Amino acid sequence: MESEELMLRTKQFAHRCVKLANALPTQTLGKHIQSQLIRSATSVAANYRAACRAQSKATFVAKLSIVLEEADESHFWMEFIVDEGLLKKEQVTPLLTEADELTAIFVSSRKTAKYRK
Repeated sequence: MESEELMLRTKQFAHRCVKLANALPTQTLGKHIQSQLIRSATSVAANYRAACRAQSKATFVAKLSIVLEEADESHFWMEFIVDEGLLKKEQVTPLLTEADELTAIFVSSRKTAKYRK
């Protein structure tokens, strides 16, 4: 997958997560998770974009590490939404799958970048 395609995919992931977060109930827990999910999901897109503009291999690898952490955190918050019964599992599952797929892509990219000479 080309970097431009992946930038678009991560941005779409962020938009979809924002929509999911905005569907959460407005009680205290819903507001907290809404904020956390929006922060982590948008960070995936923003940090991948920054990685693509990295000036060195070390910076690229470091930014990809942040992307991985944020994708995993997004996954956590979506699991938590389901665990707490805040939204139906069917609403969240497609985004959980996307978070898993993005994580796999970035793990592979980071390994390749780390060990490429």
